[in-house]
Amino acid sequence: MGLAIAALVKQIPMFEAMQLGADGRLVRDGLELEMNPYCRRAVAQAVEIARECDGTVCVITLGPAAAEDVLREAIAWGLEHGVEATGVLVSDVAFAGSDTLATARALAAAVDHTGPFDLVLVGRNSVDADTGQVGPELAELLDLPFATGVRHLALTDRTLDLRCEHDDGWVQARIELPAVLSTAERLIDPCKVDPEGRAAVPATRIRTLRAGDLGEGPWGQVASPTRVGRVRVIESERLRHLMPDVALEEQVRRAIEILTERGALDPALDHATDLGVVPASDPNPTRTTGVLIEPERPAVARELLGAASGLGGRVVALVIDAPALALLGSWGADDVVRIESASSSGGAMAEEDVAVGAISWVRAAAPWALFAPGTAWGREVGSRTAAAVGAGLTGDAVGFELEGDRLLAWKPAFGGQLVAAIHADSPTQMATVRAGMLPELEPRVHQPTETVLPITPRHRVHVLARTRDDDLDTLAEATVVLGVGQGVAPEEYPLLEPLRDALGAELAATRKVTDRGWLPRARQVGITGRSIAPRLYVVLGASGKFNHMVGVRAARSVLAVNTDPGALVFDAADVGVVGDWRDVLPLLLREINSASLST
Repeated sequence: MGLAIAALVKQIPMFEAMQLGADGRLVRDGLELEMNPYCRRAVAQAVEIARECDGTVCVITLGPAAAEDVLREAIAWGLEHGVEATGVLVSDVAFAGSDTLATARALAAAVDHTGPFDLVLVGRNSVDADTGQVGPELAELLDLPFATGVRHLALTDRTLDLRCEHDDGWVQARIELPAVLSTAERLIDPCKVDPEGRAAVPATRIRTLRAGDLGEGPWGQVASPTRVGRVRVIESERLRHLMPDVALEEQVRRAIEILTERGALDPALDHATDLGVVPASDPNPTRTTGVLIEPERPAVARELLGAASGLGGRVVALVIDAPALALLGSWGADDVVRIESASSSGGAMAEEDVAVGAISWVRAAAPWALFAPGTAWGREVGSRTAAAVGAGLTGDAVGFELEGDRLLAWKPAFGGQLVAAIHADSPTQMATVRAGMLPELEPRVHQPTETVLPITPRHRVHVLARTRDDDLDTLAEATVVLGVGQGVAPEEYPLLEPLRDALGAELAATRKVTDRGWLPRARQVGITGRSIAPRLYVVLGASGKFNHMVGVRAARSVLAVNTDPGALVFDAADVGVVGDWRDVLPLLLREINSASLST
């Protein structure tokens, strides 16, 4: 078949080595760099497909000269597997300061310049930013179909049958080539080549493209509709209280005593937050904020509509299948625009077709802002819309403020070590919003108006089925979370129920647990999973590696149980108990019940 495949990769600092300077910004000088983990899957899958169909792979990266190293690693992987592989380094000072949209524009120009390609593969997101925006923005700029989180892939002639891993479920889809795909973490074993193998790649296999090679631009910061403002460092210093030489009963008694003193067992503290919606002091009646409503996510819809309403002005809900008008009105919608397909083909509406409606509405209504859920669905619809209209898009926002008549969105970065203020300079300011982070407003009585927006679908992505195996809101809303590692076998989960009941806790897991299918991926906490902020996080049977514990940096208190007093998990915990969790469990229950009776 001889397919031409492009794999887009990003070089990032090794996550464990990331450090923040006095100004709260990432210190890059002297840090060891590596290929983004998701990009390793994109390269490996590109090579595998090319090997099967006698194709070629071109690896493209945007970055400084040092980024040539990730190209060498990807090329070496291809050559080791008998695939013709080359690399393109897109590098120029003109690209400095690129946000996601400016990055997508530069990469789209490089793909056009280097191609044509039958297939473009990208990582689902980069772990240093976690926006998931570049892939769908690139697809929109290239006018190609897109699928995110591809976990299973079958190619027949020029037809892709895909099973995509979304936030708390799966999407079965069929796409004809050419197309853009983003790869899930478990799609394929990652590419990885040692320094000697990278150094052996001939320099002739890599070429450099400068800004002038790609056109007049603008590029870089000038072409970026968003900019980073002040930052807030999220302090997560832990007590690290550990008494390994003390009897187990005394360890547990003291642990619960400390947690009680910290308020970790007090539900009254559940809704305290320092981020959220800052209501408009002088609401502007001419301001319009649109909210994209994802089907079958009422909790997220209510949160987004409340956030938009709290900022003042008129709120318009853009819907496909949605709750009743009166319910949307009670949550904050003043008007409802229903996006409907003008074709009679039926079936589930693909994200790119929903984006057709959102793009049409933004161009006609010129809204002050547009919000979307921070889900796979919302990221594609929002990113495609932003790319089409040139809007600044903040990914995964956790709070909003008003600065005059402009919107300031707070976004977590670097594994939750800080939140950064993102400003959008475009007329329409956009954001995807992390579920469970914003307060809900009190419901009101209001019957919104409804208009229908007919669209002509592109019919390039055929959604065959959507299924859920969990609920995205569960961990986002949980005030107490019980995390399990490999040290707790799935047949032992019923033993955890009394503790879960006593604490009102939801289950979470490390990546290795979800890799084995013991819990759904929506329960995965960590750098490639979820970041959570419960009042209390209790972790059992986990080693406590950085990749997992970074996901609970925002937890108010952490209790860890492990048999090894030297386990890493105790460095990231406020209180540690050294012992077998099976022995600790009844003691914890006794002390928790005793603490409850005494309050």
